[in-house]
Amino acid sequence: MKHVLARGCLVLREGGNHTALLNPTNRKQTVLGRHREIDDLMAKIICRQLEIPPLKQR
Repeated sequence: MKHVLARGCLVLREGGNHTALLNPTNRKQTVLGRHREIDDLMAKIICRQLEIPPLKQR
C-alpha cells in the first residue's frame, strides 16, 4: 500500500475487505485486498494494473 500511494495513486473507496485504488495519471483502477502482507506476485500484478514501477524484490 505504501508503495502504491508513494507513486501518486489515490484511494477511491474502502470496503470491508478491499481498498479501491486509482492512478490519476492514466485513470487505471484496481482493488487491493487488506492483508498484513501481500505476496510478491500479487504486488507485481497490482503495479502492472496501475501502470506504476514494480516494487523492488526483497
